[in-house]
Amino acid sequence: MSQRRSRESTVPTPLSSSQIRVPSYSNFDSASATASHAKRSNRRDGGRAERLLRKLLWQRGLRFRVHVRGLPGEPDIVFPRQRLCVFCDGDFWHGRDWPTLRMRLETRANPGYWIPKIARNIQRDAERTVALQRRGWSVLRLWETEILHDPDRATSAIAAAIGRASAQDSGSRPVT
Repeated sequence: MSQRRSRESTVPTPLSSSQIRVPSYSNFDSASATASHAKRSNRRDGGRAERLLRKLLWQRGLRFRVHVRGLPGEPDIVFPRQRLCVFCDGDFWHGRDWPTLRMRLETRANPGYWIPKIARNIQRDAERTVALQRRGWSVLRLWETEILHDPDRATSAIAAAIGRASAQDSGSRPVT
């Protein structure tokens, strides 16, 4: 299954749901007991990068909501007043550097499951970003390794996006 890309962009062209089929787990063995345990341990409260980012944003006095139901993709961090959604995307699950990751997955356990799974996650991310933008939300997606490598830079990027959103919002209101 090939993923179409433009030469200038690293964002994959969204494929239709009929083009990507994600098989069930029933026909696959786990790669290892350790991997199975780690994946079962994943919970909704956010990964290490997301928790770190939330802590730093809170320390800066920025107030937000987490995992808001009713918004496409239930964004990790939401600033309702500024209409800003932030996603802390895991490198593996969301396909960072997809061409390289795809090649690595082809040589590992269960490539018939993982390649379509990650490809569908990438497509779903793009669809949810578009859905949020159509509803008037700004969307900021950060990679977990970028957050962990330089959390202050990630926090500053969010603060700048909030500043832009606030400036646009104040410019559209009549002065009373």
